[in-house]
Amino acid sequence: MWRKTNYSRLKTYNSSVAVNNYLRIFYMQVHYNIDELPVFKNAVITIGTFDGVHMGHRQVLDRLRTEALANDGETVVITFHPHPRKVVSSTILGIRLINTLDEKIELLRDLGIDHLVIVPFTDAFANQPAEEYIKNFLVDKFHPHIIIIGYDHRFGRDRSGDYRLLEKKAVEYNYQLKEIPKHILENISISSTNIREAILHNDIATADKLLGYEFFFSGTVIHGDKLGRKLGYPTANLKIEDEEKITPGNGIYAVYAQPEGSTERLKAMMSIGFRPTVDGKKRVIEVNIFDFDKEIYNQKLKVFVKKYLREEVKFDGLEALIKQIDQDKIDSLLVL
Repeated sequence: MWRKTNYSRLKTYNSSVAVNNYLRIFYMQVHYNIDELPVFKNAVITIGTFDGVHMGHRQVLDRLRTEALANDGETVVITFHPHPRKVVSSTILGIRLINTLDEKIELLRDLGIDHLVIVPFTDAFANQPAEEYIKNFLVDKFHPHIIIIGYDHRFGRDRSGDYRLLEKKAVEYNYQLKEIPKHILENISISSTNIREAILHNDIATADKLLGYEFFFSGTVIHGDKLGRKLGYPTANLKIEDEEKITPGNGIYAVYAQPEGSTERLKAMMSIGFRPTVDGKKRVIEVNIFDFDKEIYNQKLKVFVKKYLREEVKFDGLEALIKQIDQDKIDSLLVL
């Protein structure tokens, strides 16, 4: 099924490769069961976590689409869930992901990938012998025409499989192997680290520049203490379902809010922190949507973080707090 070209996205994604490929975009198919995969046409595959689907990753995805176009093939991105570090690492505390799985799917779909395969990452999968990984997983499941992978890619039991083993098996299994250059891999790693640090330290401008899009997250609207209503600024209190999803550092932000089922982005401001003027006991995320009075409890609210405005401050009473919130709204509207 052909998909209508989204020319507004073409305008923002300034790449000749992207333009060429957008003219032949299919709806991306998402596969969760590796035992029920279709027969891919001249599959051009790459493998990775792709957390953030940021500008570094997009260089790899550009290459994927270019090779698929040149070989009349389909692009296939293989990723894992849960994150492999949760399975193979002895220290899993502190994992912070730029994207949830649903967000990753959305971003890859917008980039025109043909197939996304989400592989359940388990102990058994991680501990299969490297040669079995190549034959039973890569070859038997995907029948790859081209594999695009980094020189440092490791797989199989004790991470014994590497680029050289894939290269050795290329003739036997009739696939081409193409290397992602070292400088691109280093850029991906550095960018991912810098994006996480920027988000945590309120540097939204840097995060957005490295991501290539506005950082966003979603939460379920839950009941709060209704204090915002008393102050004249009713808020949607958000519960983040995925505990690994990274959220911005404490402070006040200008944001856009998109209620579940809507395509409209509404002007809003957001507070993240402990509300020191009121209680200071529990970290909360509150969004005040301007000129909005609908009930959206138990619905998802998507938040696009536009700009960090100020740090969290303890005021001398509610009157001073309301005065500052009035100013926060003015400051938000200036950038939205």
